[in-house]
Amino acid sequence: MVTNATTIEEQLASLTRAIEGLTKHVQEQDAQIARLIHKADNVDASHIMESKSRLMMKQRSKIEGSSKSSLTYSKPYTPRIDSLKMPMGYQPPKFQQFDGKGNPKQHVAHFVETCNNAGTYGDHLVKQFVRSLKGNAFDWYTDLEAGSIDGWEQLEQEFLNRFYSTRRTVSMLNLQILANERRTSH
Repeated sequence: MVTNATTIEEQLASLTRAIEGLTKHVQEQDAQIARLIHKADNVDASHIMESKSRLMMKQRSKIEGSSKSSLTYSKPYTPRIDSLKMPMGYQPPKFQQFDGKGNPKQHVAHFVETCNNAGTYGDHLVKQFVRSLKGNAFDWYTDLEAGSIDGWEQLEQEFLNRFYSTRRTVSMLNLQILANERRTSH
């Protein structure tokens, strides 16, 4: 009976060491991800002014003389989306604003529900999405290529690709599996 207790204690100690090692590895990976995000944010900030300047020059040459258009902005969605009419009597709801921080999946879910409750669905959401953005998220939206978005699914995917975190969550089960793999490989 004592030998079983020792074996279990040894196994528990071994698992504890493995979990501690894996925890340290995950923390190192998180730190590396944070450094990369910080680096990407700095690169984004340095290119914002350059992108805005290019956009202004492009728009000036593209839409000169048009009374409906802005010199510095062009809608990122196609004429098909632009031609969609909102339902009769539609009143735009008040949207929660997303600034590039927080959970973009939750923002999309809240946005879709708010639009659906107000009577808009599908590709109509493309025309309303800009109303739910501010800060870095709004900058991202205005930097989208003119006429490049032709549906809600496409805009949603582009948005999630840009703002969804690449940070991984590790469960105890994942740690135990990794510990077992390390033990069997040594």
